[in-house]
Amino acid sequence: MLVGARLLRRIGPLLRRHIDRKRCAIISDSNVGPLFANHVKKNLTSAGFRPVLITIPAGEKSKTLAQAGVICGRMVAAGLDRQSFVVGLGGGMIGDISGFVAAIYHRGIPHIQFPTTLLAMVDSSIGGKTAVDTRAGKNLIGAFHQPSLVIDDLDVLKTLPRREFNQGFAEIIKHAVIADAKMFRILKVVRASGLHRASETHALQSLIKRNIEIKSRLVATDERDRTGQRALLNFGHTIGHAIERAGNYSKFLHGEAVSLGIVAACTISVARAGLRPEQHDAIVTLLEQFGLPTRLPPKFPRRKILDAVMVDKKFEDGKIRFVVTPRIGAAYIAMDVALDEIRDAIAQL
Repeated sequence: MLVGARLLRRIGPLLRRHIDRKRCAIISDSNVGPLFANHVKKNLTSAGFRPVLITIPAGEKSKTLAQAGVICGRMVAAGLDRQSFVVGLGGGMIGDISGFVAAIYHRGIPHIQFPTTLLAMVDSSIGGKTAVDTRAGKNLIGAFHQPSLVIDDLDVLKTLPRREFNQGFAEIIKHAVIADAKMFRILKVVRASGLHRASETHALQSLIKRNIEIKSRLVATDERDRTGQRALLNFGHTIGHAIERAGNYSKFLHGEAVSLGIVAACTISVARAGLRPEQHDAIVTLLEQFGLPTRLPPKFPRRKILDAVMVDKKFEDGKIRFVVTPRIGAAYIAMDVALDEIRDAIAQL
């Protein structure tokens, strides 16, 4: 994991130190590709690599099994074999689908992540979960495939619109709530607008590194998501993913949906885990401080949220493994949260 400034311009030499293969596919999307893909391709070529660029339409709707098949077909046509590797250049969607392609192509080839959003840097690029969506739900087809290298260049974040930048703080606040009360206190005196400025590069770098440490520690104890520790990272995501699906992946960005999911999880935590109401309110206030939504629009189809929850991977026998927080800085899994409790929490959003 490399975190710093001006890494994009050195991507060729950096990869040369970490991988001894030459052929690769750069997978990007129609938003990120025009900004960075040609530069990456030229830099890799200058370092002795032989890259082919594959660009797919931007947006969650591209994260499908069919699109993964198209990418694999283009890699075959380009002559990429099992000695090749994949570079995922983009946000969380690109990281997910490029990682999935790397996991299945010739039964697995190396995956290099170059995340271009704050959310991807602090969350989705860490841990090796790769997946595509289906009509029934999000991330239902996937594989565990750890990246060989992740490169976080802070300079690329300067190109992000404010809304896109802010959504990354949903995952940062999530990490604070479940694992780091000190970081929660620090965030209360920080403003996203300040961290977005070039003058705050060091502060942003430190924050990203801290979040990488938190997630990496939880992943290391439960890499395959089987014993429960890694599942703590799902705080806010059960309902958040359902909100994304109910909004047809167009109403809310991922981080915005997670923000709403965190609010609902905190509501359940007050009743289930003894979270004090003042801490519930402090979490909601912090989300709002970073420009994140904490209430659904009045006419949002709440029934569709509940329908989506019921096909979640964690839903079994009418109940769901649901992450709750008893206090800021801690979390655990409640094994018997009922659908009625989730319905009530959604109704309060």
